[in-house]
Amino acid sequence: MDDNDRKRFILDTNVLLHEPLSIYSFNEHNVVIPMTVLEELDRIKDRQKDVSRDARVAIRTLEGIFHDATPEQIVAGVPLGLQGAEASGTIAIITDRHLPEGYAVFTDDEADNRIINTALYLQKHTAEGMAVLVTKDINMRLKAKGAGLQYVEDYRSDQLVDDIRLLSKGFYHQENSFWDRVGECDSTTHGREVIHTVADELLPGAYINQYLVDDTDDFAGRVLNKADGKVRFVDLGRERMMGRKAWGIHPKNIYQAMALDALLDPNIELVILTGPAGSGKTLLAMASALEMIIEKGIYDKVIVTRNTPEIAESIGFLPGTEEEKMAPWLAAITDTLEVLHKQDECMDGSLSYIMGKANIQFKSVNFMRGRSIQNTFVLLDECQNLTASQLKTIITRCGEGTKLVCSGNLAQIDSNYLTPVTSGLTYIVERFKDFEGSANVYLNGVVRSRLASFAEENL
Repeated sequence: MDDNDRKRFILDTNVLLHEPLSIYSFNEHNVVIPMTVLEELDRIKDRQKDVSRDARVAIRTLEGIFHDATPEQIVAGVPLGLQGAEASGTIAIITDRHLPEGYAVFTDDEADNRIINTALYLQKHTAEGMAVLVTKDINMRLKAKGAGLQYVEDYRSDQLVDDIRLLSKGFYHQENSFWDRVGECDSTTHGREVIHTVADELLPGAYINQYLVDDTDDFAGRVLNKADGKVRFVDLGRERMMGRKAWGIHPKNIYQAMALDALLDPNIELVILTGPAGSGKTLLAMASALEMIIEKGIYDKVIVTRNTPEIAESIGFLPGTEEEKMAPWLAAITDTLEVLHKQDECMDGSLSYIMGKANIQFKSVNFMRGRSIQNTFVLLDECQNLTASQLKTIITRCGEGTKLVCSGNLAQIDSNYLTPVTSGLTYIVERFKDFEGSANVYLNGVVRSRLASFAEENL
């Protein structure tokens, strides 16, 4: 490739924090790291926060690349391919503290301004193709464009969907009657199950454990597999699905019925529940956990965990044991348990009994690394605030006989570094679509109250 065809990508700090190995994502193009970015990474690496680990990974990666390089080579650019990476471009570090006088558009009192000034300088005074600033900071992108920088981009290489509206909902909805569209098909009976086989053009984009519903009151199915131009699915029966219950809880709509079917199936090790607040994600998960532990004896215990808010990533300042420290962040679970036992004569006594009988444990995400969890029902609540790497850490903890339920609402992300399309929840929905041991259901509709439903639709 001609040097003039190569782009120069100037990376902002937040790109390296979002994905520490992002420097290898630019193929044959050249990467530039402003000195200000290294200074910001240095300030972040010692904080007691999850983002500090990403900063340290980024620093170690850069140190490994430039370990044997001379100062002249660091400025000119070191080939990324020397590290065994597929990227064939170079990476360089540029001093941005003292640009030639007259080239700075902004004052250099802010890190963002120094990085933008560097990008503008490279745009005007380098012959090696266009200069592109890459940042996940929306306001910084606006400032850079307003200052005259021609090419400004978000970092999107890890995005599996461009628009959250394209995210898989876990079910295929056929308008009117499904059978009127399908007509005749091959059907076989296996015990109590009826399995149908249809041409895959009738179910475009079908994947394993995708649910099938229509506008009638009698059809519901779930895809078993897809091969040789055919799709096999099991006929679940809408009435049977709506009639199922867990710990006294019946589904209020077909979406909850699909979620309950996945939750109560021990052959599905990962269930991903998404949807608006009040759609029943946590209630269905806890009801299923109690049903499968106390009534059926399939699992030994329940572990409930969630990402603590940014203001309290370290739970050490709270008094008590780990469970007691986590209790304020897991009030949604205790609220759910109260709903499940509100009809009991002595609710407090029931809750204490159930907490012991089901061996319900509250754990912090921070302490999940390194564990091996066996024969356990794990509920990971509010996981829209987790990154893909954090979710990978938790999922890889699950051993034999463990079921993991990930629930979250992509409209309620609290993390400064995540958006709906870059959330780990979005990532696992797409990555696990064709895994036979997982199912994903978007619970469409708020059933908490008419007040909650109105707020979800109108605020």
